[in-house]
Amino acid sequence: MSGRDYSKLANGWEFIEDTAYDNESDLLHELRRQALDAGFEQGSASQARFMAIQVRQIHARSVIILGTGALVETVHLIGALNALSADTPGQLTAVDSSAQGTVLIRKAFNRMQDHTHVKLRVVNAKADVFLPRLNPGDYDMVIVTGDEQNYSGAFDHAYRLLRRDGVLMLCDALALHSASATPSPRSQTEASGQDHSGQHQDSQHDRVMHMCQLIDDAFDDERFDSALIPVGTGMILSIKR
Repeated sequence: MSGRDYSKLANGWEFIEDTAYDNESDLLHELRRQALDAGFEQGSASQARFMAIQVRQIHARSVIILGTGALVETVHLIGALNALSADTPGQLTAVDSSAQGTVLIRKAFNRMQDHTHVKLRVVNAKADVFLPRLNPGDYDMVIVTGDEQNYSGAFDHAYRLLRRDGVLMLCDALALHSASATPSPRSQTEASGQDHSGQHQDSQHDRVMHMCQLIDDAFDDERFDSALIPVGTGMILSIKR
């Protein structure tokens, strides 16, 4: 592809994201602003919509999302689970690495509770501590986003927890997203009078290297069939064999 082709592709990707954002509800726009005000950068609208479509496509009944203040994604998933038959209510387990993130999720769910039959379990815990407590083979989908620690052991956890043909989604494969509820390098500099941009660049470089390794791991892992999907900030989509 030429540089001109890549430019067209970038413009097309931007159009897709803008369209997905414009079609989100007023509630989602409000929740996105609340999360950003709390210091949690939210994932892309097209990515969250893709997750929701996948839930409905595979008729998922039990979904796990590992995140860090992943409010928008969680609300999209609740909506998707709620769209399925109420005869067997869907369940979403939101494992959040931030206590503040769990508060935001619970508040959002309370606003939706009268209009949904979805069961929500919200846990503030590290993935490698909480996930081993869950029953194996009970879940249809595992989604990972947010802080780097959430991705640790993702394939091993997912293989144990997912049913056959269950889906694992690893978000931000391009390492463009920073989910931590921490001050930006600029605000840190203004507060302390020091330049922290080098630390931020080192952290970003580490995340890029980590995601590159996860991409390699996905295609090398014979327990899954995997693809790298150009949605949001990139996604590793893996299906349990």
